[in-house]
Amino acid sequence: MAAHSMLPLQWNATAAFGLVLAAAGHAVGWPIPRGGSQQIANALASYLRSLGGEIVTGRRIETLSEVPRSRVILCDVTPRGLLKLAAGRLHTRYRKHLERYRYGVAAFKIDYALDGPVPWKTPGCDRAGTVHLGGTLDEVAEAELAPWQGRHAERPFVLVAQPSLFDATRAPEGKHTLWAYCHVPNGSDFDMTERIENQIGRFAPGFKDRVIARCVRPPSLMERHNANLVGGDINGGVQDLRQLFWRPTRHLYRVPVPGLYLCSSSTPPGGGVHGMCGYFAAQAALKDIDDIDDGHSTV
Repeated sequence: MAAHSMLPLQWNATAAFGLVLAAAGHAVGWPIPRGGSQQIANALASYLRSLGGEIVTGRRIETLSEVPRSRVILCDVTPRGLLKLAAGRLHTRYRKHLERYRYGVAAFKIDYALDGPVPWKTPGCDRAGTVHLGGTLDEVAEAELAPWQGRHAERPFVLVAQPSLFDATRAPEGKHTLWAYCHVPNGSDFDMTERIENQIGRFAPGFKDRVIARCVRPPSLMERHNANLVGGDINGGVQDLRQLFWRPTRHLYRVPVPGLYLCSSSTPPGGGVHGMCGYFAAQAALKDIDDIDDGHSTV
């Protein structure tokens, strides 16, 4: 669980990630959205529209001057994106803080179509939505240290999700879908496919024989698909002690420009499927609006 931190396990605070994730898993489980993760976005979009909101897609915004005038703008981008969007509006000191923001190791992900369920050796894995493959503690620690040293682990720590075991809409009858990823150096172009599949096969002999098709997403492809995934970093930046609480700066969600806020995973509590970054950014914006309406500016 602690390896979800995308940090070497020897670093401070990594145990906290394991504790929080394990507690959440035991308390409420790790839900799988029926029909795919797109359904989460669909639900959010539907709720926004029910409140009178409008969503515009297929339009790339290069600068904030292209955004319609409004009292509040919330940017769901990393510091690198904010530097580009708000160029010329940020004072020098804040801009330098953003320029020093550090991005972490990357993810190398593969999506699979399978001819059947994964042939796990260990009973119980065929009833798990997510399986963590690492071997011994020493092997996991080595796998998570390697990308921070610019290396690619021979036996990577692999996160495996098998949603079609619980959601029949994910695959045709008798078939299955699965995705897996491991951690690699930021910006890596090394193909980890064989090492990931060898690691899965180590715990599920015959896995490769079940593969019908695969879609490989190295860090470079991830960033091309989503500019927020800088170098393949899916966590919105390093989440060590230095950038755990004060991310990206001590201002957190507030950008020192009236009405401008940051709401991405580069703000607390960081990466994950929880939506709390946006929630806290919205709370900050609402508080500021109330204070401005009352004649007290907090920006």
